[in-house]
Amino acid sequence: MVIDLIVHVTDDGYTAEIPSLKGCETWAHTEDDSIEKAIELLKYYIGLPDESKIIVDRARKGKTKTVYKLVFDKE
Repeated sequence: MVIDLIVHVTDDGYTAEIPSLKGCETWAHTEDDSIEKAIELLKYYIGLPDESKIIVDRARKGKTKTVYKLVFDKE
């Protein structure tokens, strides 16, 4: 399964959102932390085990927005 993750640069950190999952949005001081939090929330939302492997692949990078593809197996 492949899902988009969008990271926005804000004045005070980074916001990461998964648009296909309503309410799946996180904030952190660093981009890496915002991505990690979004992945944790994704696992919770769709019921993936904590040990599930999710590949994070950067698709596009803009000035204030980066789009990642999250690749994983949904069993």
